[in-house]
Amino acid sequence: MPPDAALVARIRRLVFEELRLDPVASVTALANRHARALSPLASEGDLDAVVAAVVALVRGLGPLEPLLADPAVTDVMVVAGRYVWIERLGCLERVDIELNEGEAEVLIERIVAPLGRRVDRASPIVDARLPDGSRAHAIVPPLAVDGPCLTIRRFGAQPVPLEAFGAPRVIELVVESVRARANVLVVGGTGSGKTTFLNALGQTLHTDERIVTIEDAVELRLPGRHVVRLEARPRSADGTHEVTIRDLVRAALRMRPDRLVIGEVRGPEAFDLVAAMNVGHDGCLATCHTNGPHDALRRLEALVLLADSGLPHAAVREQLGASIDVIVHVAKAGDGRRVVHSVAEVERDGSAVQIVADRHGVHGSLTRTTRV
Repeated sequence: MPPDAALVARIRRLVFEELRLDPVASVTALANRHARALSPLASEGDLDAVVAAVVALVRGLGPLEPLLADPAVTDVMVVAGRYVWIERLGCLERVDIELNEGEAEVLIERIVAPLGRRVDRASPIVDARLPDGSRAHAIVPPLAVDGPCLTIRRFGAQPVPLEAFGAPRVIELVVESVRARANVLVVGGTGSGKTTFLNALGQTLHTDERIVTIEDAVELRLPGRHVVRLEARPRSADGTHEVTIRDLVRAALRMRPDRLVIGEVRGPEAFDLVAAMNVGHDGCLATCHTNGPHDALRRLEALVLLADSGLPHAAVREQLGASIDVIVHVAKAGDGRRVVHSVAEVERDGSAVQIVADRHGVHGSLTRTTRV
């Protein structure tokens, strides 16, 4: 006979409250104590079943564990420490799970503590990585006014093959560009599938190439035998020095890479990447958060200027034209699938792009797939 669900839920909440004060306390001991106090007449077998159910819910990420076990779920979002939403197969839906603020805080602490990070009123924003490679972001009061918010972006739970992103000839065009060592920028909006596409594209790289990946939080899983993965580190509240994406790009250039793969270009590291592309580091892959190929050039110009290099605007644009070869725009389709919306080639002066292919087929051919 299954344990009393109401009793299990009550004990679970009590255990979470105590773990909030003492995160290293024994979950089993706490569950045992509360079970015997709340149900003193129950048999040993019934108590053991209740304790086992509570422990299963509290360990790991507790009530979120079933959601993370579903390969169709790509995002789990705890809102204001109470409501839980997920994205499943490209669609948002609220699930029948409610937490209290204490439970949400314990879950966040359980994620960040093993990584030596903290989240509290003095340091209310934190990014972390789960053991399976999923990315977690948490923000707590006073910045999160209504209560702590936790967002888990799952990567690799359900790998998407490259062929699923578009028509065969379009995908073939992108793969040809990568194999010809063109510098490829993958762009798109939030949740459009940029990293998923980059990960799928990375599967086509030669296994003997020395590949250095640079990310805010490690998400890429490339199959090569010579892959070096670098991850940025934020400044911590105890004074640990920050290591930025720009620091890692500069370090990677001294590591004799055959290819640089950057999870997302979002700051002054754009200057160092463009400079590297212009001095012989071809075959680079990166993503950038923009709404399309035309916006990508303007966005990169702005990011390069953030480096405060002193280059005039015209020179920055010319550098972009000499470095970025292909821009791949990915977007979410109406049915929730992520698709290649268009493939564009950057003009030599960096002033514009030419759409070579869209999701329906190929309109032309790339002229710069071989670096000159």
